[in-house]
Amino acid sequence: MLKTFDFEKLPIVEIVNEIIVDSVKRNASDIHFDPYDDFLKIRIRIDGELIDYSKVSNNYKRNLITRIKIISGMNITESRLPQDGAIKATLQNIDLDLRVSSLPTNKGEKIVIRILDYSMSAQGIENLGFSDTNFKKVKNMISVPNGIILVTGPTGSGKSTTVYSILQRLNKEDINIMTVEDPIEMDVEGINQIQVNSEIGLTFAEVLRSILRQDPNIIMIGEIRDTETAQIAVRASITGHLVLSTIHTNNSLNTIERLLDMDVERYLLGAALTGIVSQKLARKLCNKCKRKKKTTEYEKEIFRRTLGIDVNEMYVPGSCEECNGGYRGRIALQEVLLINEEIRDAITNNIKKEELRELVYDKTDTITMLQDGLIKVIHGITTLEEVLKLIEVDDNVQNHGANIKIEEILENERNANKNSNMNTDISFGKYDNVDTNNITFKSMNKEKGKNLFAKKEEFIPDMSAKQDIIFDDNDSKKEGKITSFNKEENNDVVLDDNEEILDF
Repeated sequence: MLKTFDFEKLPIVEIVNEIIVDSVKRNASDIHFDPYDDFLKIRIRIDGELIDYSKVSNNYKRNLITRIKIISGMNITESRLPQDGAIKATLQNIDLDLRVSSLPTNKGEKIVIRILDYSMSAQGIENLGFSDTNFKKVKNMISVPNGIILVTGPTGSGKSTTVYSILQRLNKEDINIMTVEDPIEMDVEGINQIQVNSEIGLTFAEVLRSILRQDPNIIMIGEIRDTETAQIAVRASITGHLVLSTIHTNNSLNTIERLLDMDVERYLLGAALTGIVSQKLARKLCNKCKRKKKTTEYEKEIFRRTLGIDVNEMYVPGSCEECNGGYRGRIALQEVLLINEEIRDAITNNIKKEELRELVYDKTDTITMLQDGLIKVIHGITTLEEVLKLIEVDDNVQNHGANIKIEEILENERNANKNSNMNTDISFGKYDNVDTNNITFKSMNKEKGKNLFAKKEEFIPDMSAKQDIIFDDNDSKKEGKITSFNKEENNDVVLDDNEEILDF
């Protein structure tokens, strides 16, 4: 149902504030104000999907647009040219950081407000959805003293979030980090950040030349957009600097080809390139209402051809009051390529594209974005429909990744500390006094990095040490050494051989 506002009784200031605050509370990433002949339609983007929010009569459209332009610092008398603005304010105890864009259309001015959310960056790269295998590769990448690391993907795929997470991990007292951005998206204490201003000649390339005289250890370039920036970035990385940047490409192979198209010398690119992180964002399943279903023959064939395993059931979206059509939040589907000597030689020696593809995907342990997505489908994090919306399945290409041991990766994922904060319905057998409706499982033996289970259906006990079982609703705790469990019969867990059973 569309939201309505009483423009006759409420000041336009309060209405604009309410639209922004309500959108933030709904976890929207963008607010669209679309002009039509008879009205102004407001839409908000939640988890990547645009949904209708409200309609505004033409009688109040001009006042609404003008108010947004005033608070974002735009020229309210100019409606024929595109403008950019920003809003930094606190409304209803919510700190807001917004980017605003206006664009003239044949129906009037269209306004889009981008809601910047830095919470994921602040949580660190370990919380960005990397598989255990890919996370180890990323840690290896950022541990090298020099080279260039590229984060790639389409607009709105979370590239900046990933780059800022890496920067915050590298941000130490003895490290000089400098960034060149347009615009500066997140203010990070301890990092020297430079805003590009092309109107006065302060371009990416111009700033980079000066940065190299500022004794930097790490350089972050907001985006590689042209040949000159690409060439300077690569040369900076081979002169003892670690360079981070983003670029608009779909996967690792396309990234290498794109840089070569930008006239970066092959011998420099081969020497400089350290790693490539490619990603796209898929909607996450709501843990409260997701349900299982049997896979069709077509779906089984996709898993069989891509992962080499049989998958007989998978999760699909349900419906509840806490989510949007069975989805809540988004997760990154990632492809991480750690450049080795063989790939460096191949880039330098100008081998054919087909041979480079085979080298990147078939002769290394690189998990393709499609494979990463399907693994997350198996774990109930997202759906096959979401993955196939983002990544094309080439019917003519068989399973890439001959060196990938999918069963081992799946087992590592189950044991990794990835899903310890999952809403789960748990019953305690004879401990009936514990509320089990919506308990979040915290951890077991958190200091040692142990998990009792990776997800509700997969019981992975650690039987080597005593376990502290903690639930966040009432801090109920039961401690004991897991001495046995019965996976076939409701996953009964016995503590200390005394028949104290956790049954879930």
